Amino acid sequence: MVKPSDISIIIPALNCRALIDQLLPSALSLSNDVIVVDGGSTDGTENAATDLGATVIQADRGRGQQLASGADMASNDWLLFLHSDTQLPASAGDVMRRFIEASENLQKAGYFELRFDDQSRRARFIAGMANWRSRTLGLPYGDQALLISRAFYEEIGGYKTIPLMEDVDLIRRIGRRNLCPLDGTVITSAAKYRRDGWMRRSVRNLFCLSLYFLGIAPEKIARIYG
Repeated sequence: MVKPSDISIIIPALNCRALIDQLLPSALSLSNDVIVVDGGSTDGTENAATDLGATVIQADRGRGQQLASGADMASNDWLLFLHSDTQLPASAGDVMRRFIEASENLQKAGYFELRFDDQSRRARFIAGMANWRSRTLGLPYGDQALLISRAFYEEIGGYKTIPLMEDVDLIRRIGRRNLCPLDGTVITSAAKYRRDGWMRRSVRNLFCLSLYFLGIAPEKIARIYG
């Protein structure tokens, strides 16, 4: 099992008390430095995270800003960036330990495969496409979690405080050849897909990604993303 002193876990949060209640016990079993970066919640997220034993800090709303602020506060040599609606696999501790113990991974980053908390055919298809994109194009998203050494994270400049595409921006600086799939699958919430419609949200995500690669400013893309 990975030692608690190895990894700081950074979780951006905004009005997600129920999710935090589910996520934090497993995160706290893996790390002595779990940092919840709250973007101005009004539903008791901050108090719930504090009561469970996490360190809670405040940051301006926006994942880029929140993730960057959490990394600045982290005390351990490795960083795990984890979305509040994503659950790690039971084997995460052993998987991360093996990754950390391999010296060649000091200049690499690891990510998990993706599955939704939805058994529908549409959910399996979208998750399959996300995993294909990660393996083939070297573009895992933030909801797949990201494990990276602090030294490498700082060397490439860390998360930028942009309103959208902060995960893609960092992944591109990590570089495809420095990305490693980790054994195991995270389970992430499909609530946004169920709310917006599976096809509609998928098309919108792809459209926004295309705009980003065409050089459109993240601030403009964020207005389209909603």
